[in-house]
Amino acid sequence: MIKRCLSLLLLCLWSSLTLPAFAQGYTQTRHPIVLVHGLFGFEALGPVDYFWRVPDSLRSSGATVYTAAVSQANNSVVRGEQLLRELESIKARTGAQKFNLIGHSHGGQTIRYVAAVRPDLVASVTSVGTPHAGSKTADGINAIVSVTGTTGIAAQIANSLAGLIGFLSGNPGRPQNSLAALLELTTAGAADFNRRFPQAAPTSRCGSGAATVNGVRYFSAGGTAVLTNVLDISDGTLGLTSTFFGFEQNDGLVSQCSSRWGTVLRDDYPWNHGDEANQVFGLRGLFAPDPVGFYRAHANRLRNLGL
Repeated sequence: MIKRCLSLLLLCLWSSLTLPAFAQGYTQTRHPIVLVHGLFGFEALGPVDYFWRVPDSLRSSGATVYTAAVSQANNSVVRGEQLLRELESIKARTGAQKFNLIGHSHGGQTIRYVAAVRPDLVASVTSVGTPHAGSKTADGINAIVSVTGTTGIAAQIANSLAGLIGFLSGNPGRPQNSLAALLELTTAGAADFNRRFPQAAPTSRCGSGAATVNGVRYFSAGGTAVLTNVLDISDGTLGLTSTFFGFEQNDGLVSQCSSRWGTVLRDDYPWNHGDEANQVFGLRGLFAPDPVGFYRAHANRLRNLGL
């Protein structure tokens, strides 16, 4: 018994000594990582990151991480051009030649636009919970406001909310066009976007796309849970929006098949749309994997690929 206890003690001591060495450099990619928020997102609201705890965790073991400041609500071309200007600015300041772009939700189409028009600046594109094939929630909302004749009023309210989020996050004055964002996220709008920017599109419904296009690696991931934590105030809203999908697997806003693009890492994480970015304050299902761990593991994957 004494020998066993001593062995366990030595094992714990060895683990405590080797863990920092393992962690050091674990997420240290060759090219900086840039995180891009989705619709009505932000870099940070005070101490609250959109990607909760993700940037600091990546930096803690070697990654260089930036969070993009793009319009809270607009189409992917407008948001993508804003992101392009940020990348050019970072390149001029730091000398970085390429970037690993990671986008959540509408951020996925935003980074796809950048990779399509400026592949020389992009090492990899990773979309998480992105409605590449459109969202039935967007279809439903568009149909409701169209039938009720409230499109203009709804757009004004949404634009005001987007502007307020931008102001509170320290980036006021960015153009907000929630109607343009909504229409692009519908099934028809997504199909048109994919026609113009098809790089790494799945070759079949619910399939995968090319791993590399124009020297850019493409990855995607998504979730298929909705009500994951009774303490999460966003679960109720996602529960309502999920009704637009009927019996189709979804994360509350994006269907399982719609999240697939390029190399699919996994499309059935037990996360809802907020969990995919570790919102709200990391609340998720009891046995669900840690989203921060997902981003760390993916950074290590990019590192091992020389990206």
